[in-house]
Amino acid sequence: MNILILSGSPRKNGNTDLLVEAFAKGASEKHHIEIVSVHDYTVHPCTGCNACFSSVGNACVQKDDMPVIYSKLANADMLVIASPVYFYGLSAQLKALVDRCHNPIRDTFHIRKAALLLVGAASLPELFDSILTQYQLCLNFFHIEDAGHVLVRGAKEKGGVRGTKAMKEAEALGRAIAQ
Repeated sequence: MNILILSGSPRKNGNTDLLVEAFAKGASEKHHIEIVSVHDYTVHPCTGCNACFSSVGNACVQKDDMPVIYSKLANADMLVIASPVYFYGLSAQLKALVDRCHNPIRDTFHIRKAALLLVGAASLPELFDSILTQYQLCLNFFHIEDAGHVLVRGAKEKGGVRGTKAMKEAEALGRAIAQ
């Protein structure tokens, strides 16, 4: 299976990237993994103009790196969304990418499964509620199977997830992914 991991952290080698590496380590035993660090791409927010609904090839009027990411999404069987949680939502960089999937090109994707890796500094029990709701709505809309998630609270410092059970959970989740 081709697994595309979208890592939404603007901070290279931070807690989100560490969770991504652990998941990829477990999943790479049976699957092909590609990691897209959103901070390496220029993705402008969707303007809601809907030009993509009538343009040739559903091209967006914005000129950025999103066509590269669309091609990666088109080749994925599974999608993993990984994000730091700064203020009860996905990172701004990742949210811009997700919103650009408003484009009808999304209907050509054959993603069958998805997973979620989230890490936040706060320890509130409801820290991830809004993201989990949005995630479930997307799964329902696109008829995608939830492969699981790893949710980490209280990781305030860069590298704070190292040596924690969350790293083992992320690796185990990757290893448990079936065809």
